[in-house]
Amino acid sequence: MAKEQLEVVTNCDHLARLKFSRTLPMAFTEHGAIMAATVLNSPQAVSMSVFVVRDFIQMREQIVANTAILKRLAEIDRTLLQHDTALLDLYEKLLPLLKPPEALPKRRIGFQSKGKA
Repeated sequence: MAKEQLEVVTNCDHLARLKFSRTLPMAFTEHGAIMAATVLNSPQAVSMSVFVVRDFIQMREQIVANTAILKRLAEIDRTLLQHDTALLDLYEKLLPLLKPPEALPKRRIGFQSKGKA
């Protein structure tokens, strides 16, 4: 066990089964940024915390906008599929009407005899 893990486990017995990550975190949440700014308590840390929180809010708004756009696109796709099936059905019904009629045998003009004599 690492030194930090032993320290945590010795201070709190119920944390003996606590699992630690082997890698450091690559990002903070907006709440983590606020907590870091309150711990550091410097003007620069506070200003950066405000900056980070504003960016988190902007990212959240963009994600919401993207989900709304994706929902609308799915709805449009669904209606287009319905229209496609309706148009295909209409085309299949009109197709026999668009074909030219079958040619009837032509009747000969003039006198026709029924036999030779």
